[in-house]
Amino acid sequence: MIESSRFTVIDEAFDCSVCGAEIQPLGYTARDHCNKCLCSLHLDDNPGDRLSNCGGVLEPVGAEQGKKGVKIIYKCKKCGMKKKNIAAKDDDNEMIIKLFGNPIT
Repeated sequence: MIESSRFTVIDEAFDCSVCGAEIQPLGYTARDHCNKCLCSLHLDDNPGDRLSNCGGVLEPVGAEQGKKGVKIIYKCKKCGMKKKNIAAKDDDNEMIIKLFGNPIT
């Protein structure tokens, strides 16, 4: 685990609580979402800190091209918070392409 003032890298295997897939560590940065269904959980206030009390499902609702690659846009199904995560190299590209067509409100 690597920590900085606003980012804690946690790259570990987990079972996706949405689709049930067994997700392996990335090996180059923090794994923060399922590479199959692209969902995540609202566990953090700042990346990797595990301080959020929400615990809701972060559903992918859109995508955009950023300076460091594609960003997946999430909305929490429980509290409504929106956030962006950089897509991982092994994410389902067909799902990401479909997200580019979603209007972000």
